[in-house]
Amino acid sequence: MIRKLATAAAFGLAALPALALDLDKMSDADRSAFRAEIRAYLLDNPEVIMEAVQILEQRQAESEAAHDFSLVEKYADPIFSDGYSWVGGNPNGDITLVEFVDYRCGYCRRAHDEVQQLVDTDGNIRLILKEFPILGEQSTLSSQFAIAVKQLNGDDAYKQVHDALISFKGDVNTTALSRLADTMGYDGQALLAHMASPAVADEIAQTRQLAGALNISGTPTFVMQDQLLRGYLPYRNMKALVEEKRGN
Repeated sequence: MIRKLATAAAFGLAALPALALDLDKMSDADRSAFRAEIRAYLLDNPEVIMEAVQILEQRQAESEAAHDFSLVEKYADPIFSDGYSWVGGNPNGDITLVEFVDYRCGYCRRAHDEVQQLVDTDGNIRLILKEFPILGEQSTLSSQFAIAVKQLNGDDAYKQVHDALISFKGDVNTTALSRLADTMGYDGQALLAHMASPAVADEIAQTRQLAGALNISGTPTFVMQDQLLRGYLPYRNMKALVEEKRGN
C-alpha cells in the first residue's frame, strides 16, 4: 500500500483526490516509511522528475504567454498607433509586426536583414519600429539621432539613417553622427541640436514607459498581431508565425 501511495505522490497528489492522503494523520513510523518509499521510487524512476519539470515549464510558459496576450490587448493603442513611431512595409498589411530596437544590440543587427527580407518577400506586412535604447550612451545617441532625422526630415530619411545606424561600425559620438548626416545630405548641426530637444526626449520616454508596462527588458522584442515575441527570431520562424496568424 505504501508503495502505491508513493507512486501516486510522485505523479502529483493534487491530481488524485480519491486517495484522500493526509500525512498529518499518519504515525511517525508510517510517515517515515512513506517518505522512504517516495525516495526509493524516484531513485528507481528518475525520469519522473524530468517529466514533472517539463510539465511545470510548459505550464509556466503557457501562463506567461497568456499574460503577454493580455498585455498586448491592454496596450494595443500605444503599441500599434502611438502617432510617432516609424511605419513601413505595407501600411494596409494584414499582419502588423512591431520591433523594439537598440542600434548597438548584436541580435538587433542580426535580425535587421531578416525582418527586411520578411517584409519585402511577403508584401503584406505593416512594420513599426520603436526606438528603445538600453545599452548605454552610444545607444541613446543613436536613437536620438534617428528620431531627430525623422522629426526634421521625414520617414524616408529616417529609414535611410536607421539602416545605416544598425550596421554602423565604430564608436557613435557627435562627430561621427554629424559626418553621417553630411554624407547623406542632411544638416548635421541642425540634427545635433535637435537631438537634445524635448520632442526627441519625449518620444524615447514614451517608448520606455510602454516597454516597462509590457515587461520588455531586452532587444530585439517583437509584437506580431496579438503576440509578444521576446528575443531574436530567424526569418524562417517569423515567416511560420505569419502564416500561423493568417490561419494557413
